[in-house]
Amino acid sequence: MWAFAIYDKIEKTIFAARDRFGIKPFYFYRDNKQLVFCSEIPGILSVLKDKPKANFNAVFDYLVFNRTDQDETTFFEQIYKLKHGQCLSLDNGKISIKEWYNLKQNLKKPFDSPDAYKKLFFDSVGLRLRSDVPVGICFSGGLDSSSILATILEHFHMEDIKTFSAVYKKGETGDESAFIDLYREKVKNMHFISPSAESLFSDMGEFIKAHAEPIPSTSPYAQFKTMELAKNAVTVTLDGQGADEQLGGYHYFFGLYFKELFKSLKWKTLASEFWWYKKIHQSNYGFKTFIFFMLPAFLRTKLRAKQHGYVQKVFYDAHSGKSKTSSTIYSSNSLHQSLVDHFEYKLEHLLKWEDRNSMHFSIEARVPFLDHRLVEQTLLLPPKSIINKGTTKFILREAMTGLLPDRIRLRQDKVGFGTPEAEWFRTDFFRDYVITIIKSDSFAARGIINPEKALQLYSKHLSQEINVSQEIWKWINLELWFRDFIDL
Repeated sequence: MWAFAIYDKIEKTIFAARDRFGIKPFYFYRDNKQLVFCSEIPGILSVLKDKPKANFNAVFDYLVFNRTDQDETTFFEQIYKLKHGQCLSLDNGKISIKEWYNLKQNLKKPFDSPDAYKKLFFDSVGLRLRSDVPVGICFSGGLDSSSILATILEHFHMEDIKTFSAVYKKGETGDESAFIDLYREKVKNMHFISPSAESLFSDMGEFIKAHAEPIPSTSPYAQFKTMELAKNAVTVTLDGQGADEQLGGYHYFFGLYFKELFKSLKWKTLASEFWWYKKIHQSNYGFKTFIFFMLPAFLRTKLRAKQHGYVQKVFYDAHSGKSKTSSTIYSSNSLHQSLVDHFEYKLEHLLKWEDRNSMHFSIEARVPFLDHRLVEQTLLLPPKSIINKGTTKFILREAMTGLLPDRIRLRQDKVGFGTPEAEWFRTDFFRDYVITIIKSDSFAARGIINPEKALQLYSKHLSQEINVSQEIWKWINLELWFRDFIDL
C-alpha cells in the first residue's frame, strides 16, 4: 500500500503513483499555473486562494445511493483523486495520468482448494505482522476480522496480540459481544470502547473535519472510536477490509448472483439457491435486490431517489442523468463481474474512511485481505466457491474450518462496525439538534433536501414507525460539511 511522489531536481519533473486498490490516498488540484497534491483534502484547501465549491454530482450519489469515491472526483469541484492503480507525471508543465495496474488484466488462475486459499492468506497475514512497533487488531467478532485473529493465534502463536473492539449494550444494534467473548480465554489483551449518542454528539465536529467529506452512515464512527482506543497501545492495526468485495459478503450479492443464474438460464441452480436463501436467512431481501438489479439503470436511479422522497425534484432532475452508480456496480451481469466492479467502483470509500480514521490517531492500518496475490486468485473463483447454498464467502469459511469457532465461521448475519444509530437519533438532545438543522435557513436554501418531507420522516422515526437513521445521519453530515468547508 502506498501513495508517493518523487521530484527529480535535475530534470525538473515529478512522478507520483498510487497502490493497486487505493488503500492509501492521493489528492490533487491543478490549473494552468499549479499542481497541488496531498494525502488529505484540507491540506490542499489550505493553500488555494479561491473558495471551494461543492461537487453536487457527488452529493447526489451520496444521498440517493449511499455511495462515494466511485471515480476520480471528490465532493469538491477541481479537487481529484489519483485513481487506484494510476501514476501521474509532470514534465515541462504538462500533466499526464496513466494506468500502471489493471485488475482485470492481472487476474490469475483461481485457487484449486480451500487449503490453497488458506496458505496464501496465512502468508498475507504474516507479511502484515512485520513491524518494529506494537501491532494490534480491530476485532469486530465478524468472520473477516476473526479469521485474521485466528490465524495470528493458531498459526503464528502470538497470544500477546492486542485486540480493539466497539461494543454496546446487550441486544443493541451493532453489538457483537457474544462473538467477541468467544476469544476472551485465548486473548490476554482485549480492549473495548462503547460509542454512544453522547460521544457522537461530542465528537461530531472533530469527526466531520477529520474526514473532510460526507460519510453515508455512522459505521465509520465506530471505527473512529476503536482507533482512538488503540492509539495508546499500538502503532499498527490489522483490519478485515476487502473481504466482502472479493468474497460476496454483502447480502445484495445474492441478488446479483440470482440475476446471473436467471440470465444464463441456469434455473435449476437458481431455484436451489432461492430455497437455501429463504431457509437460512428467513428474508426477502435477496429476492428484492434480484428484481432491482433486473431493472433498467434509469429506473433503478428513480426508485432509489423516490424511496424516501426527500430529494428535491429540481436537484434530482439536474443530477440523476449524471450518476454512474446504476450503470456500474448495479449493472453487473455475473457474480464475477460484480466482484471486479466492486473493486473498481465501491471498495475505495471504505479504504478512505479507514485511512482517515487511523491516521487521525497516528495509526497505520493494514489490510491482509487486499494482498494483491490473494485478490488476483480469488476473483476468478467459480461462483460456488463464493456463494453456495445460501452462504457467502464459502471458500473462506471452508479454509477456516478447525481454526474458527463454528459459531463465528458459520454465522450468516452481516454487521461489521455497526452502531445503534436508530436509538441514538431518538434521544432528546439529538432530537432537538436534528430538528434545528432541518429547520435552518441554510438547509432549505441549498435546494437539495425538502425540509418538510425530512421533518415528516424524522417524526415517524421518533415514534418508531420507521427507521430512517441512515438518512438522518446523511442530512446532518451533509449540512455540517457545507458549513465547515463550503460556507466559509
